[in-house]
Amino acid sequence: MKTDTGRDLQRDHAGRLRHLLTLEGLARDEIVQLLDLAQFYVREPGDLPARDGALLGRTVANLFFEPSTRTRVSFELAATRLGADVVNLDLHSSSRVKGETVLDTIYTLQAMMVDVFVMRDSEPGLPAFVAGHVQPHVSVLNAGEAHVSHPTQGLLDVLTIRQRKGDLQNLCVAIVGDISHSRVARSTATALQTLGVGELRFVSPASLAPEADEFPGAKRCASLEDGIRGADVIMALRIQKERMDQSQIPDVDAFLKEWGITERSILHANKGAIVLHPGPMNRGVEITSAIADGPASAVQQQVRNGVAVRMAVLATIVRNVQVRNVQAGRREV
Repeated sequence: MKTDTGRDLQRDHAGRLRHLLTLEGLARDEIVQLLDLAQFYVREPGDLPARDGALLGRTVANLFFEPSTRTRVSFELAATRLGADVVNLDLHSSSRVKGETVLDTIYTLQAMMVDVFVMRDSEPGLPAFVAGHVQPHVSVLNAGEAHVSHPTQGLLDVLTIRQRKGDLQNLCVAIVGDISHSRVARSTATALQTLGVGELRFVSPASLAPEADEFPGAKRCASLEDGIRGADVIMALRIQKERMDQSQIPDVDAFLKEWGITERSILHANKGAIVLHPGPMNRGVEITSAIADGPASAVQQQVRNGVAVRMAVLATIVRNVQVRNVQAGRREV
């Protein structure tokens, strides 16, 4: 059964984004506005970080029930730099380990006047489920949901591509690796297609490819050489050992040779091609250190953009909720 991504739940009655659960259903202009605001928050290394008071007086709770470094820290920094109070919970510090339901946890924090829940969980459909039960002034942001969706990662990926390569309509982007189990691949591909990318390719063993009906118009490639030939952007995805077993590749060396982004394989891409990776990286498996740390790599730029994108999403969502509350107050008067 198809997972409820929350596509039809994330807007208020006036069509404004109240939650960000998925990039599905967002218009091109909406994504561009988020990217433009994120670009406003971007600072170069060595500069002081961007700050404003968009979330002053608001409280953001980061509920990370899966391990995370980049996403969790960047959401915390984003909320703090916008002036919010921030609460961090993980599985081991929450009452879920004692058997408390997710909704009871949400209701408890909601009673403490939390305004935004940032959620990461391995259970498909959980962000949408929670969004359907919070109070009207509360928002839910999806920070990574099983294999389904990771919307802010998709936004930071396309922001990085736009910064390095300009107009996406002239680009060929190849996503390489375990696409079938990747929430990053799904969100980034959604953003790319919405923005009108010139060509989108999925490059993977057949057992790790997306479903046949996913992403109409994207090209499926069953060899790395064919998949990245002429590509302007290559995104390597993390591969897990059990996935290598599924793809009938016996070991790490074999996977790197057949599917890894290396100094040799990248020669098939266009001159000046860039390489992305959402992290964490398995160096020497899906990507070599020479590529990850080399001139083609945009990995650190992705990480830096993550804070800016999450600032833009938080500021936009909270602004929309404030507008809604003001309009509701006027109607009551």
